[in-house]
Amino acid sequence: MTEVRAARAATTAAVLFVAVIAAVVSFVHIEHLASVSGQTILAAYLRPLSIDGTVVAASMVMLRAARAGLGTPWLARFMLGLAVTATLAANIGYGLPHGMPGALISGWPAVAFIGCAEMAISAVRRLRPAAGSGPSPAPIPTDAETAAAIALRATNAAGNPLSQNQLADRFGLTRAQATKVRQLVAAEANGHEPT
Repeated sequence: MTEVRAARAATTAAVLFVAVIAAVVSFVHIEHLASVSGQTILAAYLRPLSIDGTVVAASMVMLRAARAGLGTPWLARFMLGLAVTATLAANIGYGLPHGMPGALISGWPAVAFIGCAEMAISAVRRLRPAAGSGPSPAPIPTDAETAAAIALRATNAAGNPLSQNQLADRFGLTRAQATKVRQLVAAEANGHEPT
């Protein structure tokens, strides 16, 4: 289990490292291009945040869907494609005055970021068990509290219980619901009848 965590941490660190580099370089390129194109100072500083922020937001929606075992939302994929096109065009436009080498070098951060993000999302999807493979899975609970309780029992048995915040985040529970689930599972573990 430690090797899996180490691999996940290394993957996350690599993607974040590339993302930070891409964001900084892209910000500089888009801000400069906007300012020399007649944008106000404020607009020039906000433009890269709106473009690259859309890349990050769409990627996070896609990653959350992958973690939940859901299909990729079409709007997230569309906005990601649109934002990647915009950031790639702006970065290439920045380097174009320096010929093809300048355009290619300037466009690379956008390509690197989206490639790393897609690799991370694909890795998450591959970690999910495929339907019909292996032993027959337990029925999927329809109630978020029931699903959270099942997950908490399993993680308790594995010696790595989910925290209240993890329950709330992963199952879309309120803090009160997550507390209720933890109390229910604790009562069962202590041999008390759940109330």
